[in-house]
Amino acid sequence: MSNFEVSSKTVFVLDGGFSTQLTCHAGHTADGDPLGSARFLKTHPQDVINTHLDFLRAGSDIIETNTYQASVDGLVKHLNLTVEESYELIKSAVEFARTARDLYLQECQESNLSGRKPLIAGSVGPYGAYLHDTSEYTGNYADNTTKETIKNWHRTRIQALVEAGVDILAFETIPCQKEAEALVEILKEYPNMKAWLSFSCKNETSLAHGENFQNVAKKCWKSNPDQLIAIGVNGCSPKIVTELFKDINNDQETSIQYITYPNSGETYDHKLGWTESDKCESLHNLVAEWLDLGVRYIGGCCRTNDVDISRIRIETDLGLKKNSL
Repeated sequence: MSNFEVSSKTVFVLDGGFSTQLTCHAGHTADGDPLGSARFLKTHPQDVINTHLDFLRAGSDIIETNTYQASVDGLVKHLNLTVEESYELIKSAVEFARTARDLYLQECQESNLSGRKPLIAGSVGPYGAYLHDTSEYTGNYADNTTKETIKNWHRTRIQALVEAGVDILAFETIPCQKEAEALVEILKEYPNMKAWLSFSCKNETSLAHGENFQNVAKKCWKSNPDQLIAIGVNGCSPKIVTELFKDINNDQETSIQYITYPNSGETYDHKLGWTESDKCESLHNLVAEWLDLGVRYIGGCCRTNDVDISRIRIETDLGLKKNSL
């Protein structure tokens, strides 16, 4: 059950790319694995805990569970677990995040450091990540998959996260309107839970699947403003964030709260991998711009690590201090 509340002046720093940071502990990446970093819940649980701890020490107010690509169907198929074991493994991801938080709070207490208690968000990635056919980057599965199929696939994993006690849910990297609507509808089945909804966008105006970002964002916000704490984008280039959000609230009775946690700025090619690292602008250099825009949740996604989050933390605190003068 969620008791998450936030004032309009609060800004939360999120964590960064989990699989990127996890590599520092596990020694190898999850690239190409149909389960992504979710496999490490079974094979490297301590590394999962240590990865969460890295982000907490870097200044994250909210950490996400390592469940972006975790689903009961996927775990059964690729880890040879039973349905019951898969369900429990998803729940264990929440416990690992909670263990990291407890360790962090203990460190703070021993060092006489104060601060608000970090929150745990249950990561809910798109249906396309389970399909493992690159459709998570296009949302093309929306063309031949019913909304009910998508809802049924998500429902069990969401139930596991809620049952395990996440503070909020993170519906993220959603590439199409159909899946966004499905998730908002499922959220209503848990009236005491809150969530953010973050889209995958291909340019300054459109979702990965082609729908207009602002139109879909407004529709989803209007359909459930009591449970959605923010709507935004992740897994995209940081360069397109401002244009995506600009003027979206001009005709809104209740302003949409913004969330963004872009990639490092590198370009992903399905054949070549990550490229153009020399052309990136560090995320922390854009924090002041995003704060001025009204963004309330800021972090990083693919190819970002604890160093990036530490820099975002510093810039966020500086920006808030400046705005309070």
